[in-house]
Amino acid sequence: MNGGLKRDARKGIEMNVKNLLSIAAFTALGLIAGYAYFGKWAGDYVSLKTLFSFGGNSIQSAFRSISGIEDMRNKILLCGAAGAVVGVLATFRLKK
Repeated sequence: MNGGLKRDARKGIEMNVKNLLSIAAFTALGLIAGYAYFGKWAGDYVSLKTLFSFGGNSIQSAFRSISGIEDMRNKILLCGAAGAVVGVLATFRLKK
């Protein structure tokens, strides 16, 4: 009887790992699509370092705000969040 419970628990853990990997993959796809669509500034892609640097002094923060990098970052992160939602929906839809 214990062997069956351990097997069921292992199967549940494997399903949870697969679900998390699926959600992570959709999130990554959302981030990549968001970067491909919103990551251009003056015809060139903004570097990831510039895009995801949160710290810095007030001059750097003002530049990011004025140049639109803050808005660009938010749009890319929203695409990643949308990808995560799609991953969650797809995961639960496929379970049925």
